[in-house]
Amino acid sequence: MGMRWGLRSYARDAVTAGVVAAISLVGSAVAVPDRTGLDLLGHLLVLVGALTLTARHHAPVAVVAATLACLVAYELRGYPGDAAALPVLVAVYTAVLAGHRLVTVALSTGAFVAGTVAPSLTSSQGQSAREIVEGRFLLVGWVVAAVMTAEMRRQWNSNLRQAEQRAADAEQRAADAERLREETARRRAGEERLRIARELHDSLTHSISVIKVQAGVAVHLARKRGESAPEALLAIEEAAGDATRELRATLDVLRAPGEAVPGRPDPPATGLVLLPELVERTNSSGLPVTVTVEGKRRALHPELDRAAYRVVQEALTNAARHAGPASARVRLDFQPDSLAIRVDDDGRATPVAQPEPGTGLTGMRERVTALGGRLHAGPRPEGGFTVRAEFPLNGADPGGTP
Repeated sequence: MGMRWGLRSYARDAVTAGVVAAISLVGSAVAVPDRTGLDLLGHLLVLVGALTLTARHHAPVAVVAATLACLVAYELRGYPGDAAALPVLVAVYTAVLAGHRLVTVALSTGAFVAGTVAPSLTSSQGQSAREIVEGRFLLVGWVVAAVMTAEMRRQWNSNLRQAEQRAADAEQRAADAERLREETARRRAGEERLRIARELHDSLTHSISVIKVQAGVAVHLARKRGESAPEALLAIEEAAGDATRELRATLDVLRAPGEAVPGRPDPPATGLVLLPELVERTNSSGLPVTVTVEGKRRALHPELDRAAYRVVQEALTNAARHAGPASARVRLDFQPDSLAIRVDDDGRATPVAQPEPGTGLTGMRERVTALGGRLHAGPRPEGGFTVRAEFPLNGADPGGTP
């Protein structure tokens, strides 16, 4: 990259040198004749001064010195016009623009003095010192103009760089402010999650624990009297224990990192791995459930795994509450790029009397759509209710729960 850039820079400078050489040669050819006619040496001085501009960006000070030397020699010889001055102007502009102002001014001053004093020391020129100074005055003016133009360009470039830097600083400050806002929002969200977790723990966990304890006491007293514990009471005790475990797992997810309860083991896994226990509890509650798995079961992302389990759990809960005497079928279909879940019951729901969507169905739909899936829930034409959910599996995580 650096070599290509250097070659292109030399090529551009070579084009500039060729143009300057052509203009200078034409200018010397049409200039008013002076003390000495234009000969081979005069042409060489013009060409050498112009062609040195090929290196003007790579050795600006040396190019200034070379062009000034050619100009002084051209003027001392008395060749017509100031054809060798154009390369000097280009070289001076380039050197000052590159930051070599002092050395360029020093070289130009030295060349002016040499071109003025040397002719004054010899009488062969036939000119007075005043005539010589007046003859060099126009050249000095052009050199000063080149210096001033380069300085203005330098100032413009400096102001432009400062403006770009200020814009970059402003953009960086805006990005820092946005990042700070995002970090503040995340921190507040974490604090809110922790507050919700504590509130849920203080309210729900206590109440569910009391239910579990009371059910356990009732079962114990029944057995102590030699009676069989009612199935409903056993189901209550088991469901309360499962609810406590799942609630604590959910609260651990809500807790901010570092807020885990000291001494508490890691929360148990949640997801489709718990499906057999869910089916067993549902069966014991009076709703027969059958499960069918199609396709090759694969690892799922933890969020998707939890959402799939919650869809089945909510569908079976609704069936147990609203379907009446019925049975349910759960079907899991693992495809290469999707997971389809279908839960059907043959309860009393009909297409004519569609149930109002409650909080459970709304939350189920939100879970599915948040993961890019689709959900359908409604009565079946032949009677009963169906829940169909489809999740994309392009985000499957090998570390997920199988």
